[in-house]
Amino acid sequence: MPTGVAIHDVREQLFDAAERVLLRDGPSALTSRAVTVEAGCAKGVLHRHFADFDAFLAELVLDRIARIERQAVGLCDRAGTGGVVDNLTTALTELFGSVAVAVVGLVVSRDDLRARLRATTPTGIPVLTEAAAMLARYLAAERELTRLAADADVEVLAPTLIGTGHLLFADRTGAPPEPGAVRAAVAAVVGGVVRDPAG
Repeated sequence: MPTGVAIHDVREQLFDAAERVLLRDGPSALTSRAVTVEAGCAKGVLHRHFADFDAFLAELVLDRIARIERQAVGLCDRAGTGGVVDNLTTALTELFGSVAVAVVGLVVSRDDLRARLRATTPTGIPVLTEAAAMLARYLAAERELTRLAADADVEVLAPTLIGTGHLLFADRTGAPPEPGAVRAAVAAVVGGVVRDPAG
């Protein structure tokens, strides 16, 4: 890119480029050069906006965690409407149908990145931990509305759903699971505690 040409929304442009590299080539291919080439900008652009490449990656993950927080609001707003299994199926498909699986691979493959993220996610795997918290909040809301059994352990059910969803969607190169397969897995996890006739 010629010098002197303004780039609008540089952070988002770089984050989107990083996601494309992650999805296409995997975490091992994600370098500052790969990101800037994909974004169509000079390498110095990344370093003008971030202290180093690990800082860029940490901000990328934090941005994706913020998206989960926005998704959580929408999911909790659906409590009491639709079927519990359907709402959870939609939430898992939205979560893992995005770049979340690739971001998890990135976090798992880079010790320094995980260390940087410990300030916001002290335990567990960043992205998955926040996703489990999102599902736990939703399940707790449904339990309050008596659409789940009063003794439903949402703190166990939520990470079980996240682990199940992650396994279903984990193959970067294959086709995503059929919606019916995702729904069947969700029903197997929560079916025993759902009290909502719509499921």
